Amino acid sequence: MSEHDQALSSAFNDQAAKFERAPVQSDPGALGRLVEWARLPAGSRILDAGCGPGLVAEAFLKGGHEVHGVDLSTEMIERARIRCSSFGDKGRFECRSLYSQGFDHPFDAAVSRYVLHHVENPAQFLRRQLELVRPGGIVVISDHTTDTDPERAALHERLERGRDKTHTRNLTCGGLVDLFASCGLEDISAMEERFCLDFDEWFDRGSPSMEKSEVLDQLLAHPGIRGFDPIQLAVGKVEIRCYRAVVRGVKPLPSSVDRERPA
Repeated sequence: MSEHDQALSSAFNDQAAKFERAPVQSDPGALGRLVEWARLPAGSRILDAGCGPGLVAEAFLKGGHEVHGVDLSTEMIERARIRCSSFGDKGRFECRSLYSQGFDHPFDAAVSRYVLHHVENPAQFLRRQLELVRPGGIVVISDHTTDTDPERAALHERLERGRDKTHTRNLTCGGLVDLFASCGLEDISAMEERFCLDFDEWFDRGSPSMEKSEVLDQLLAHPGIRGFDPIQLAVGKVEIRCYRAVVRGVKPLPSSVDRERPA
């Protein structure tokens, strides 16, 4: 593994218990909307890239699909196996890199949630999923988004890294759509919705590189970031108004020209 992936593995081994219980991660309404928005054919075989403790996998398994989840964290994989054990061999989970060889593919779909802002190369991450999905298959990525203003987005990124040193960067909703288009996906659609974070819960399950008080002070000093806007509810109680996007695209079928072109 790269140095960054090793840091991710270690951080999420430590975060696993709190992550699994986090309101934003475990919200059944949000998970249900993700499954609905994905609009996968019945009985799809899904690759869950960065599956964490199996929350997303469980939602899709309940929807009648099969899921193969992969994650760099051994603790997350163990939790995913326990959570989804009632689905038998329809749910399979491995501690391995998305870029490793030997996947039993092609998959009908690939899904990832809250993973993209931890990867070093978003285009490479998406293209690898495309490699593992059949032509005509579906790729769905959900992640929280940032401000369109570069300065506000940079501040958002700095605070996210202060709370979790494995954070790389957020994209805007439009940036996610552009990413899908640049990787050649078709029939791209996007949905964005609000959600709220409790500052204490959010910070306390991270892997910080800054003091909590410093992150809070900087956050409160810069309200109005789209996707990271603080509200002081009471003394010592702060909520952050955020946005998350779900972007869906289809891997193109080979064209007649491609089929007829000599190898």
